[in-house]
Amino acid sequence: MLIRDVRPWGGERSDVELSGGRIAAIRPHDPAAQPAGEVVEGRGRLLLPSFSDVHVHLDSTRIGLPFRPHTGGPGVWTMMLNDRRNWRTAEVPLDERVAGTLERMIARGTTRVRSYAQVDVDCKLEKFDAVLAAKEKFAGLAEVQIMTFPQAGILREKGTVEYLEASLKAGAEVIGGIDPCSLDRDPKGHLDVVFGLAEKYQVEVDIHLHEPGHLGVFSTDLVLERTRALGMQGKVTMSHAYQLGSVSESVSRRIIDDFAELDVAMATVAPPDRGQLSLVELTEAGVRVGLGEDGQRDYWSPYGNCDMLDRTWQLAFTNNFRRDELIEMSLAVASIGGASIMSHDVARLAGVADRPGLAVGNRADLLLVDGETPASAVMDRGTDRTVLHDGVVVADRLALVRR
Repeated sequence: MLIRDVRPWGGERSDVELSGGRIAAIRPHDPAAQPAGEVVEGRGRLLLPSFSDVHVHLDSTRIGLPFRPHTGGPGVWTMMLNDRRNWRTAEVPLDERVAGTLERMIARGTTRVRSYAQVDVDCKLEKFDAVLAAKEKFAGLAEVQIMTFPQAGILREKGTVEYLEASLKAGAEVIGGIDPCSLDRDPKGHLDVVFGLAEKYQVEVDIHLHEPGHLGVFSTDLVLERTRALGMQGKVTMSHAYQLGSVSESVSRRIIDDFAELDVAMATVAPPDRGQLSLVELTEAGVRVGLGEDGQRDYWSPYGNCDMLDRTWQLAFTNNFRRDELIEMSLAVASIGGASIMSHDVARLAGVADRPGLAVGNRADLLLVDGETPASAVMDRGTDRTVLHDGVVVADRLALVRR
């Protein structure tokens, strides 16, 4: 396949040859060339790595359903109970909602997904099974990792651990934890289960952390201690972690250095909270940082629309980025940054100026999108998009390409 007349990361017009699902050659664009084989017409569009959503709750989606008033209350437990009251009575079955949401994500340029799948005594494996079915349905169009996730905590309700273990036996690739202190109120017991199951089933860990200030730092330090003691470097992600930068500059610096040393990744959903660790400092330190949409128009939040280009805009906006270099860095985080969390075959971002993913030998998971520059593409969020996964066109103009 040849992608003709594109601008990799906004550079010179080029022709990009693909072979075996990877980039085989990049040459200056030759308008007179008559290539043989399949050709994708770039028409001067930008060429970027496709998006990686590494923090999404496909199991709670209401994308495509009628808009409804938000009925959740404050706090994780209250919001979780609101979801329990409503998720079974949605207008269409859960498996259709999950599959429809994943389809929209792919059509808009996301080809790598790490999705939470809630497992507890209420839904048992029903939500997990719906995410697994969507993964299998779109297996040729996107790479999907499933994280088994105890949204209601692990220790508050008897039987949760057994369901978590059942989901790991059924194919979950990551085990989640959530607010070890404030939700279960037993951080040792909570993390004993999470890391114990991770070790038993040889899966990665992703800790969902909403805890504020010093409490969040305390829980994070417990995670770091276990990561070091169990030799799980490169196998742990901290998600959300809104407040880790709110205690002091020295504490923030120490946490960033620990993340870099232990190869602990960060997954952000671009919140407005000003207590976050610095995205620039995390990237400069070599910490793996990825982006996700979180819940999408669900019982937790009315936000989210399956478009990671929109969420990249939000990442730049909430960080008050104005310089093109930093807006482009947001694109790098949203694409290859997340890819490096899902696979360690993908290198960490090498600083703010790194623009990876479009070199010879790189996997051909690609996005063509209209825009003058990468920064302008984030501002304008155009719809003239073509999406490739493993060197195959899977979507064009916001619709899947059926083969």
